[in-house]
Amino acid sequence: MARIFITGSADGLGQLAAKALIARAHQVVLHARNEKRGREALDKAPGAEGVAPADLASIEETKQVAAKVNALGTFDAVIHNAGLYQASAKELFYVNTLAPYILTSLVEKPKRLIYLSSDMHQGGWSKLESFKTDISRITYSDTKLHVLMLCKAVARKWTDVYANALNPGWVPTKMGGPGAPDSFESGYKTQVWLATSNEEKVKVSGRFFYHQKEVRSNPEADDVQLQDRFMDLCQQITGIAFPF
Repeated sequence: MARIFITGSADGLGQLAAKALIARAHQVVLHARNEKRGREALDKAPGAEGVAPADLASIEETKQVAAKVNALGTFDAVIHNAGLYQASAKELFYVNTLAPYILTSLVEKPKRLIYLSSDMHQGGWSKLESFKTDISRITYSDTKLHVLMLCKAVARKWTDVYANALNPGWVPTKMGGPGAPDSFESGYKTQVWLATSNEEKVKVSGRFFYHQKEVRSNPEADDVQLQDRFMDLCQQITGIAFPF
């Protein structure tokens, strides 16, 4: 039995992953944007151990949720599922890019880290020069490239952790819309698999998966100098150093 924290688990793929894990007798702590959505999340996922509410668009609230999670004890896996699609550039940057960095840096190191990216990261650019000057230029695709850069940097720096990213597919969530071609089940199965499976092909790090198969990612994510510059900029913006 594993203990898992899932960001953005009040609805959508995060909640489906939570329900699947609970059904398999794993301990799951949920996350929601605020107290009200937290209560709703617990109602929808009976059997969850608890919920840690915080608005990830706020650096301070993201720091606070990390403290709440640490107060609950250690976790075997953290699934960084929370993300925005139709939002301002600032919200996209704070929720999709900075929040995973903050939580990775502050939550006590688990055995496994799972980051939700997107196939749209292929059209993204790092745009590191915009981080401290003009984040209005940053797009959803850029932030999903940032997620992959973070994952690969963590995999390189924390050799005792399995840190991997995935494309959940285009699924009919509120974000994906009713016309999305992929199924809900295929959308959440890979993160459940990466969080709990003992298969050898899961015991890897710095990889990118789609429907439980390793796939290629944007080569920019593999640039070690860009990764390090990305981590440095996140530290400067948030005031939080990544722990080695």
